[in-house]
Amino acid sequence: MTWLLAASLLWAFSFGLIKRFLPDLDPWWVAAVRLSLATAAFAPWAIRRAPSRRLRPWALALGALQFGAMYVLYIAAFRFLPAWQVALWTVLTPVLVVLLAVIWRGESLWRPAGAALLAVAGALLAQGRWPAGDTLTGVLLVQGSNLCFAAGQLGYRDLAAAAGVSGVPGVATGAVRKAAREARGREAGLLGWMSLGGASLALMGWALAGEPAGATVAGAAGPTLLYLGLVPTAVGFWLWNKGAARTGAGRLAVANNLKVPLAVVVAWLVFGESAPYLRALAGLALVVAALRLAGRAPAART
Repeated sequence: MTWLLAASLLWAFSFGLIKRFLPDLDPWWVAAVRLSLATAAFAPWAIRRAPSRRLRPWALALGALQFGAMYVLYIAAFRFLPAWQVALWTVLTPVLVVLLAVIWRGESLWRPAGAALLAVAGALLAQGRWPAGDTLTGVLLVQGSNLCFAAGQLGYRDLAAAAGVSGVPGVATGAVRKAAREARGREAGLLGWMSLGGASLALMGWALAGEPAGATVAGAAGPTLLYLGLVPTAVGFWLWNKGAARTGAGRLAVANNLKVPLAVVVAWLVFGESAPYLRALAGLALVVAALRLAGRAPAART
């Protein structure tokens, strides 16, 4: 859980930064830049510690889903919603993680379904009304992003196991320490290939459907993109997937909502966004209840 909490702290500031400095840039292009920077950061390991030929297509495809498609949909949502609402509507990600996990295992769905309804009720309470117009468009974009990220996390757990990088001990001695270091190198190489898959999808999307003016960067947008690509993207996803590969589906689902209260508070206090505070806090309380219910789902036994 330590890895997941560290990633959540990094991501909490991303919502406000994107809304403040990047809302008018083409989402395909922003995603391509972020993922290209992450690919460059992982390049030494991607070259020297590349996954096996059999796993490379899977790593590229999973990266295109979890990183590429997720980022494009997520960044596009900022055109329609304030940062704190984008953060709030990610509350369904943990429920989707649990739902996907139990569907694949054929287990009972009543707890995840109850958690889903409770999470939706919390988000609606915080917003104060049913989403409509541009707001509904933003909410649907976030849900598409949530689904890509949820499926990607579960897929990574299987891919990491196939690559022999899950369950690597953090502290060891002698030959065990050497084996753990080599496994961590393979893990970074695997993430490098996934970042390449995400960047390739985003670049192709920008070439086919992106806005030509989206490449115009002025003021703080350049440093913001550099930071987002190297820290929340490269470091954040390394920390998150490292934790995801070592955590059961139920606890992984719970961890997905660590960033929600953090991001909402940062949007209010750091970036000065206005919000109906009492209603939003009441909605967040329902989200926490949904989080606890999802965390007790049968998939937590894995």
